[in-house]
Amino acid sequence: MTTRTILDDAANPAHDAFVEKKSEFIGDACHIDDLDAALAFVETIREMHPKSRHVAYAAIVTDGTGRVMERMSDDGEPSGTAGKPILDVLRANDLTDCVVAVTRYFGGILLGSGGLIRAYSTGASLAVKAARKARIVQCRRFHVRLDYAQLGGFQQLLATVDGAQLDAAFTDHVEVDCAVPTDMEGRFADRVRETFNATVVPEPLGLVARPVEER
Repeated sequence: MTTRTILDDAANPAHDAFVEKKSEFIGDACHIDDLDAALAFVETIREMHPKSRHVAYAAIVTDGTGRVMERMSDDGEPSGTAGKPILDVLRANDLTDCVVAVTRYFGGILLGSGGLIRAYSTGASLAVKAARKARIVQCRRFHVRLDYAQLGGFQQLLATVDGAQLDAAFTDHVEVDCAVPTDMEGRFADRVRETFNATVVPEPLGLVARPVEER
């Protein structure tokens, strides 16, 4: 199973809304690094919607050891009718390191437990659908020494193997730290050798997990 995440940040979250029996449900989703960030995001959403009745949410994060942590809240809705449906959407989409908040403006008509579950699930699904998503893939880090004239070509090559530049130091030459998906390591090495006629030799380092945006 491939784990995924949401790339939209808290300042510009993914967003969508719909109306069910005069109640408006607004879904917002963003990337987080920890559960404290989820709480801060939800509080920001509350401040944006001071007249809303409920702001239910769910969040999932995975720490450096691979331990998965979850948090959810019904925010006053009947138990299990708001936070749990949102969490189920995150799980169904194999998402981690993200939070989804669904805000409800009450329209005066009770939806019942089944109606609430469907509404909060729909609100979460719409936000997730609107989000920029990425696969979290295992990557090999490389250290590369380049001439300045080679940098542009190397960066273009890196993009063709879904790689990413992590850091760069500029002196009389350029030293780049980059990450390449492990299933692209062989192709990366071949293309570097072909492009630079063996004048550039990537030094393999450790492994790192990083997001690769879905196209």
